[in-house]
Amino acid sequence: MKILDGKYVSQKVRDSIKQEILEIKEKEGKVPGLAVIQAGDNLASKIYVNSKIKQCAEVGIESKNFIMSADVSEKELLDKIEELNNDDTIDGILVQLPLPDHIDTPKVIEAIEIGKDVDGFKPENLGKVVLGDETALISCTPAGILRLFEEYNIDLEGKDVVVIGRSNIVGKPMTALLINEGATVTVCNSKTKNISEKTKTADVIIVAVGKANFLTGDMIKKDAVIIDVGINRDQDNKICGDVDYESVKETVGFITPVPGGVGPMTIAMLLNNTLKAFKNGKKI
Repeated sequence: MKILDGKYVSQKVRDSIKQEILEIKEKEGKVPGLAVIQAGDNLASKIYVNSKIKQCAEVGIESKNFIMSADVSEKELLDKIEELNNDDTIDGILVQLPLPDHIDTPKVIEAIEIGKDVDGFKPENLGKVVLGDETALISCTPAGILRLFEEYNIDLEGKDVVVIGRSNIVGKPMTALLINEGATVTVCNSKTKNISEKTKTADVIIVAVGKANFLTGDMIKKDAVIIDVGINRDQDNKICGDVDYESVKETVGFITPVPGGVGPMTIAMLLNNTLKAFKNGKKI
């Protein structure tokens, strides 16, 4: 069994971004700018945002954090996005989810200019991913998973891949990326019958269902590659993934740990998208 080390690879990505930004700053006198909008006081959101802002500083991205109250009106939020859309110093706009219940999340995401959609959540960016358009800002978790495959020389061409989960943020863009890489992809969801019949023959399994220890050792074949996107709490309140690590570890070829696998890659690819948006916009 080999660990796909997201901490190690994300640091490599950040080092590369930092170097590129230093070179751009020296040549152009500019650096990428990221605006982060928070609404409400969700504790998990605060932790995520603080981590993102810290990593922006590490690589040389200028970040601005806009904190709004939980009762902020939808109009006020949309007005702020419009202001940032028109701000040339801002290359990426990130609205931290979840938003308060009274706000229409798809409407807010849709308001972000496509070139500044560094989360890669807009339908237009997903469409670009499906078409293999290199200017696409790819949803950060799938982009991070693809970067892990590259780092560990896992060739996807001709491989049978099972994606468990069909979300717009992970499952659907991941499926498009895999198809573009030449993989044969089966997408499973909560309605899929006999999931284990699909997973037992898969060369690669990507699990993003949000159910603790969902994928077990009897559901996989020897030397399968497993990507665990889940972050859950088990019955002992310990952090665990969607994969039952103990039951699969004797069988798998490669696996991402939880924590320390997909999570760090997601933030690294947000930074990468911000740099890409800057370069796309400034034609660098």
